[in-house]
Amino acid sequence: MYLNKKVVVVLPSYNASATLTKTYAEIPFDLVDEVVLVDDKSYDNTVEIAKGLGINHIVVHDINRGYGGNQKSCYDKALALDADIVVMLHPDYQYSPKLLRAMVSVIGEGLYEVMFGSRILGKGALKGGMPMYKYISNRVLTLAQNILMNQKLSEYHTGYRAYSAAVLKAIPYHKNSDDFVFDNQVVAQIFYAKFEIGEITCPTKYFEGASSISFSRSVSYGIGVLGVSFRYFLTKIKVYKWDLLTF
Repeated sequence: MYLNKKVVVVLPSYNASATLTKTYAEIPFDLVDEVVLVDDKSYDNTVEIAKGLGINHIVVHDINRGYGGNQKSCYDKALALDADIVVMLHPDYQYSPKLLRAMVSVIGEGLYEVMFGSRILGKGALKGGMPMYKYISNRVLTLAQNILMNQKLSEYHTGYRAYSAAVLKAIPYHKNSDDFVFDNQVVAQIFYAKFEIGEITCPTKYFEGASSISFSRSVSYGIGVLGVSFRYFLTKIKVYKWDLLTF
């Protein structure tokens, strides 16, 4: 716990057998109360490794539900465990579990109710192996999103996120996509509900075996992200009513 707040780490997993053990080993268990792993119908032995590590809460999808669908199960289970703070940590070891303590403390101290680990705040994104086209598209999309959403985040596209339970209970995340654009829809809902997002510099790690989406799917994701931002903007100026922001 942190200041009597229950901390639950969720691991949205898909074919994570090669990196799960290393990720799990760096989780600060003096701070973390529970770990939840949701397996999105992997074809490797992720579930068997998770059981061997002693992870008590394992949810196995009978069909592949996608990245957003995986997160929905993660947050449902964390809230069912009465979490006060929920941290999404990818088990592919692209994000360092060692930052978890800092992210939790910011939320636990009541400074922010959402924390993102940003790969863009520092200068390490390209040094850490982020492909140039991903770096450029990240910066361009983030600029457009900041303008349309009247915000000032350094990155909207990180997968390292921590939430107070109050945020997850307040936003209708089940309305969101089951695909990768889920993350940006959540951001829109967070800002629409008038929560603020804090950021901390996160080292970048791209390596063989780490999860990543193809160029074609990246293009589709970018189009979806712009769609989220435009719908948010139009809803805020009251010329459009977006169902995802009806709450």
